[in-house]
Amino acid sequence: MSITKEFRRKRIKMRVRKVVKGTAEKPRLTVFRSNKQIYAQVIDDLAGKTLIAASSRVQELADQKVNKIEQAKQVGKLIAERSIAAGINDVVFDRNGYLYHGRIKSLAEAAREGGLKF
Repeated sequence: MSITKEFRRKRIKMRVRKVVKGTAEKPRLTVFRSNKQIYAQVIDDLAGKTLIAASSRVQELADQKVNKIEQAKQVGKLIAERSIAAGINDVVFDRNGYLYHGRIKSLAEAAREGGLKF
C-alpha cells in the first residue's frame, strides 16, 4: 500500500497536535491551505471555540489579483490585526501538517510582522 499525501499529512498533523495545545491565554493559530485559498483560525482548545478567523475569501482580499504567496501574507496581516484588536498577543502556531514553506511560511511571517508573538 502506498502512502498518499493526505495520509502523510494526517500523520504529521496528529504528531504535531499531541504537543501543540491552545489555551485561553495562548490560543492556537492554525492554518488550512487548499489549492486556491488559505484560511487561518485562532482557537481556544480548552473551550473548543474558534475565537478569530480570517481567509483569502474575505471580500476585500478576494477582489485583488495577486499570487497565492501575497494572498497568504495579506491573510497573515488580517489575522494579526483581528487578534490584537481582540486582545490576543501570544499564540501557538499550528502548521496543520503542512511543511513550513511557501504560503504557510509567508502567512506566519506576516502574522509576526503584524504583532503576534509565537
